[in-house]
Amino acid sequence: MMKKKALTLVSVLSASFVVVGCSGSNDGTGTTGDGATVEFMHLWPQGSSAEHHRIVNEIISDFEEETDISIDLQVLSNEQYKDQITILSTSNELPDVGMTWAAGYLDPFVEGNKFTPLDDLLDDGLRDQFVAGTVEAYEKDDQTYGLPLELNTVYVYYNQTIFDQYGLEEPQTYDEFLDVISTLNENGENPIALGNRDRWTGSMWYMYFADRIGGSDTLTEAIDRTGTFEDPALVEAAAKVQELVEQDAFVNGFNGLADEEAKSMFMNEQAAMYMIATWDLPNFTTNEDVPQEFRDSVGYFKFPTVDGSGETNSFVGGPGVGLFVSDDSDVQDEAKQFAAYFIEEWGERAVAEAGVIPATIVDGESLDLPDMYVDVLDDLNNATNLTLYADVQMTASAAETHLDLIQSLFGMQITPEEFASQHESALASE
Repeated sequence: MMKKKALTLVSVLSASFVVVGCSGSNDGTGTTGDGATVEFMHLWPQGSSAEHHRIVNEIISDFEEETDISIDLQVLSNEQYKDQITILSTSNELPDVGMTWAAGYLDPFVEGNKFTPLDDLLDDGLRDQFVAGTVEAYEKDDQTYGLPLELNTVYVYYNQTIFDQYGLEEPQTYDEFLDVISTLNENGENPIALGNRDRWTGSMWYMYFADRIGGSDTLTEAIDRTGTFEDPALVEAAAKVQELVEQDAFVNGFNGLADEEAKSMFMNEQAAMYMIATWDLPNFTTNEDVPQEFRDSVGYFKFPTVDGSGETNSFVGGPGVGLFVSDDSDVQDEAKQFAAYFIEEWGERAVAEAGVIPATIVDGESLDLPDMYVDVLDDLNNATNLTLYADVQMTASAAETHLDLIQSLFGMQITPEEFASQHESALASE
């Protein structure tokens, strides 16, 4: 899922193409005085991503003032950026510092020795600045090839007005969650808005059950083949999904609804709960196109423990874009210095000025933010684990199998055992 959603964070960018002082090559000849010039390419044009663009320029300006290094900047729209990065990598002309996505997107660049490992930066104290589990999404063969900038984690959001009407409280355990669902059904309310036509939405529910029942590593190990998808915990997670279906937890026709339709139901108060990642926080806090009365009524809770198992500070989610440093850079030390500086400066500015949840730990209490942002940042500061979305961890073929099986599972078309065995077959065949 995150593969799609991480790109969605920037997919609305216009087709504009902006170049600021771009030398067009990576020959290491550009200098200012005795200082080096670092080429930097990003994908937040001013016209369509004004706050991101402004923050980047401010960070660059501050960096240049504090060092004798100058930044040669190139800015492209999202799709142009992806095309250009591919072209530049084939001719060994990548910028010294650029943006990348995690997991499978990294593979061809790592295999082609295009990105340099950044573990020296991380081991020099930078690693401790990241939310637990985020950097791991950029790891390949025990080396780290990206520094994450953005992060999205998944919660269950709920309508406090509806909860109050029936005397309901945030569930801490799965049994309490079932009681909430039962009470809502008894009173003619739709418990949960779910649009599982998109399939990744259902995957999030399954992943949380897998985490709570099997622990934070069981699903990941099944995918990376150090474990098996037929682990009893993963079978039980599938059974819990079908238990929710049998309890009428989801709105009618959920397997044929798009996520946007489910979101609309929740925001129009036609369902009491809705699971989504923190990319939707603005809709519940600062988006003035959404009625204030609704925004005031939205709360959230962490996925509950299941039968006494699970750590509620273990999250499903994933990072968005991150920074890479080119392995062919002639100014690699300076490029790494800039990348580390950017990471250190980005977090507070991004959340306070652009509403972006950063991948680094930020003290929300010290910033002028909506309460929900402060609470989420506090959650992340105490996170024990972040499990990357299952389909992003998988190859494209296995991910498609996973998503199809998720829809079949929610549709009661296969048993939990069949769900597990078909996953195992698909992953083992690779």
